[in-house]
Amino acid sequence: MFSHVLKYTSRFFALALVAVTPVALVAQDSIKPAAKAPTQDSASKWDIFAGYSYLAPKGTVQIPLTNSTTQSTDYDAVDVGVIGSVARYFSRYIGAEAVGDVHPQDENSIQKADFSGASLGLIARYPTSDMTPFVHALVGIESVGSYLQDEHWGVVLTAGGGLDYSTPLFDHHLAIRLFQVDFQYIHDNFGPGIGGGRANINAARLSAGIVYRVGSFTPPPPVTLSCSASPSAVFPGEPVTVTSTAEALNPKLNIVYSWTGAGVTGSGTTASVATASLTPGAYTVKGEVKEGKAGKEGLKAGEQADCSASFTVKAFEPPTIRCSANPSTINPGETSTITAVGVSPQNRPLTYSYSSDAGTLSVSGATATLTSTGGTVGAINITCKVSDDQGQLATANTGVTITAPPAAPEPSPEVKRLEARLALHSVFFPTNLPRVKTPNDGLVDSQQVILTTLATDFKNYLGFKPDAHITLTGHADVRGSKEYNQALSLRRVALTKSFLVEKGVPEASIETRGLGSEEQLTADQVKEIIEQNSDLSEADRQKALRNLKVIVLAQNRRVDVVLSTTGQESVRQFPINAADALTLLDQKPATHHKKAHTAK
Repeated sequence: MFSHVLKYTSRFFALALVAVTPVALVAQDSIKPAAKAPTQDSASKWDIFAGYSYLAPKGTVQIPLTNSTTQSTDYDAVDVGVIGSVARYFSRYIGAEAVGDVHPQDENSIQKADFSGASLGLIARYPTSDMTPFVHALVGIESVGSYLQDEHWGVVLTAGGGLDYSTPLFDHHLAIRLFQVDFQYIHDNFGPGIGGGRANINAARLSAGIVYRVGSFTPPPPVTLSCSASPSAVFPGEPVTVTSTAEALNPKLNIVYSWTGAGVTGSGTTASVATASLTPGAYTVKGEVKEGKAGKEGLKAGEQADCSASFTVKAFEPPTIRCSANPSTINPGETSTITAVGVSPQNRPLTYSYSSDAGTLSVSGATATLTSTGGTVGAINITCKVSDDQGQLATANTGVTITAPPAAPEPSPEVKRLEARLALHSVFFPTNLPRVKTPNDGLVDSQQVILTTLATDFKNYLGFKPDAHITLTGHADVRGSKEYNQALSLRRVALTKSFLVEKGVPEASIETRGLGSEEQLTADQVKEIIEQNSDLSEADRQKALRNLKVIVLAQNRRVDVVLSTTGQESVRQFPINAADALTLLDQKPATHHKKAHTAK
């Protein structure tokens, strides 16, 4: 049974291909897609239908027998098959249709026949938004065969109609053929003899399936064009861009844009307007779009649209300027920054200039620096100017007042006493101390006493001058490399700072730096220091001078102290009479000193 159905199904599609191919070839050139998808109530140009079909034949075949008699065979059983059609409409209502169907016979039933046919004819419809009723009249050929007769082609006449249903739930190309009812008259002559005979059959055919719709009779919407100008207001010389936006264009047609107006250039969807030669005022640019077949003159309705966009050319406006001084009050010798802010309404390039009735001005772009050196106490008037490249000028004024600096308040007696007491002394170190491995060795007893006194007096001084600080500068003698001496001087100031912090001096009030073997005291400088040392007897002085080379080296193994508030520097007087002077004078690298300070 399956092979039989397959056989006749193949026949159906072969017949459908023969019927549809010539029409489809014509359709390739005649179908033009609409600019937009057709709406639900638009009428299609092509309807392609495929579905199932039920055929109920009613008729008799007169079969001649050998004894010159006839035998009648009735066809009255329902056949199930498939059906397809292609309809080409010439308007919304009238078209031509080709139909093919196959209804295979049941081999187990004498009363069922094989019906296959192809027909051509006219079709009429009435399309609405969802329902499309139709009627058609067809003429064609029908192949009839049965258990007793071989297949033979005859004539078939068909008349009928149906109803198609479409809904927004479907693609706009699809519809359901709810039913198609056809009445057919089939005449076939099987010839003489057994298996021959004449058949006159009336049949009712009921079909349903899917309709695929192509093309549309709904006219495309007319072309529209809108324009805009950006910016809408400019100064002479600034460009304007006009843009057009077209709707409902047919992409298969030749599309041409054009523009007209003062200073406009361009032939696409955008154009530029040169405004350098335009006088101030309002201007309008017109745009146009046309669509049609290339090389053909004339336009159909809806194939052309135009638009307009306006812009304004403004007259040049002079710049404006603001001017300020910071600070506005200074002491003699101080400076003030003069800042000008110029604005050009049309964003023209600006040039700044300044003048004053006193002091000295140095100009850098939009700012200037007023130096009051040589100026007298009083007000200084400053004029700020800005000009654009059109020669338009704007000015503004500001002022700076030079005031005499207030007299520094006299320090209190206690501060004076503390500053006098803060007799700063440099701190001296033995050779090669402190070392990397023993960073806390090197402060002998005599130098600890000096630092203890400094710590006590400086803490009291901070009570009156909390922003005061001391600077520790480390030195090393000329022996050793530059890098080694630099590191050694930094270890010496670090140990000195650590001692002072232990004695209560705030760490934030101490600054440190190391100079290594730079800024050495010369032999002449050391000799002068020895000669001016009032603590030495004449015999000690002469002894020190005889050992000047040794003392010069020891004199440069030190940390100097400077007080920030007064700039007072420590006295670089070597402690020749100290009990531990020999330790400080020893030129050999120290290995360990019992009296060396060990920081906690």
